[in-house]
Amino acid sequence: MSEVYDKLVRAYDSIKGKIPFEPEVALVLGSGLGDFADSGAIKVETIIDYKDIVGFPVSTAPGHKGRFVFGTVGDVKVVCMQGRVHHYEGYSMQDVVMPTRLMKMMGTKVLFLTNASGGVKRGMKPGTLMMIRDHISCFIDSPLIGENIPELGVRFPDMSHVYDEDLQHIIRKSAAFLDMNIEEGVYLQLKGPNYETPAEIAMCRLMGADAVGMSTACEAQAANHMGMKICCISCITNLAAGISSAPLSEEEVIETGKRVSAEFTVLVSESIKNFKKENIF
Repeated sequence: MSEVYDKLVRAYDSIKGKIPFEPEVALVLGSGLGDFADSGAIKVETIIDYKDIVGFPVSTAPGHKGRFVFGTVGDVKVVCMQGRVHHYEGYSMQDVVMPTRLMKMMGTKVLFLTNASGGVKRGMKPGTLMMIRDHISCFIDSPLIGENIPELGVRFPDMSHVYDEDLQHIIRKSAAFLDMNIEEGVYLQLKGPNYETPAEIAMCRLMGADAVGMSTACEAQAANHMGMKICCISCITNLAAGISSAPLSEEEVIETGKRVSAEFTVLVSESIKNFKKENIF
């Protein structure tokens, strides 16, 4: 057993007696979007703080509470990650994706990622919700570097369809039913924690990115390695450097996330309910 997998097993063993059910959907809440777990959208059964899990990384980023919330959205069993950890916090990439792997170990088959991101595509406005169709991750270390863990997946996983097309179709239908407009695009993950320069954003646009951020792609890589179905909604919380003349700040990110939290909550809730209606799991 590899050291990484042994650490994962020990973390799971330390909380398995507290997990109330086998989750159907794992939901990761990004910066400024953590209010979903407190909004009443999820009927809470159990909360487990990250600090109470053996060997588990603890969130230090603003707006990340750092806990697993177990409950139901409609009749769908959900484990909600209220705050993620990032590589820029000083954690190894293996620790960054440990929560994703732990939720898979709980039995979850669908990973619903969310994040706050900077808009690169011209015409984007703060508060826009964008469904991610693909990502660019070549600026960060892959969480799969090192000895492969066969208990989790194959050595060379295919990345042709990281974001599940059936889940994307359901999110589109859910948005249409709610009469909501959502963008679609490509997300590019950079290391952070500093925001990008205007020249770097110009490069990202030339590469095909519509939004940039400091998370998500690595988690999607790990989940794809384990055979999970993945989808993601990104909240454009600010315009990237060089597109807006205003200085970038974490306060703007959190404030915009809170401003669109009601719309975000409705779309995520409707989509999760429809995953079950469409027999995704």
